[in-house]
Amino acid sequence: MDTKAAPATPNYDAAAARTPTHTLTPEQIAFYQEHGYLAIDAIMPPEEIAVVKAIYDRLFTPEAGSDADLYDLNGAREAGKKISIPQILNPAKYAPELLETQMVANLKAIMKQLHGAESKMMGDHAINKPPHNAAATPWHQDEAYWNPAKEYSSLSIWIPLQPATKQNGCMHFVPGSHKIEIVPHRPIGDNPLTPGLEVEPGAFDFSSAVACELPAGGATIHNGRTLHYTPPNNSDDYRRAYIAMGSAYEKTRDVPRRFPWQERQKAAREAANAAKA
Repeated sequence: MDTKAAPATPNYDAAAARTPTHTLTPEQIAFYQEHGYLAIDAIMPPEEIAVVKAIYDRLFTPEAGSDADLYDLNGAREAGKKISIPQILNPAKYAPELLETQMVANLKAIMKQLHGAESKMMGDHAINKPPHNAAATPWHQDEAYWNPAKEYSSLSIWIPLQPATKQNGCMHFVPGSHKIEIVPHRPIGDNPLTPGLEVEPGAFDFSSAVACELPAGGATIHNGRTLHYTPPNNSDDYRRAYIAMGSAYEKTRDVPRRFPWQERQKAAREAANAAKA
């Protein structure tokens, strides 16, 4: 009998274990507010990069994968099918030491700088894009995944654990897109059993997009409505990204809205589950 206890839910809202060492300048804050994204060269001390990278790589080993919430960002997970873009939801659930790092102390302070003193870290995410992987993470807005009945003040901080380049899949943003509503999305590849989303083809002009190359341990920060994308990883190494999500509030919207892509995914999941019953 397996008596191993389930990992505890991380306390993302706990006070930071360390005093922040990396914060934003007034000019950087103004840039974020105007453009909906920001790139910085360092969010942690250089010596901590290897520590976080070792934790990260351990989580993606086959031994850890049976325990972690491991998903395929680019498609429905199927028995015997190789995962195209491995991702772990809530990696701190399996490696709580992540929340004790200087990296997390710093990103929590930055969240408060950008979205106010009420901002809290709400979760984390890890995307481990394999080398010579043809799959991009398509254009999307994070809010397209969330409850359409709610209004949000949210952001994500994306941290590469090796240099992030155009070759291996650095972040791209559309400046100012945080000021628009949610554009039409669909499940990736138009397969409603796929958990990931992409902007509907032809629904937006991405010609103004900018690429944000970074050194290891740098970060991009983006609003929950900012359109963003990462290209395929054409390098010889994994493209490791640790993502922290933060929010100042979520409240019921005055004007209701629908996200039809979510309704399609829900109906497809229900039909698939019924077919298995």
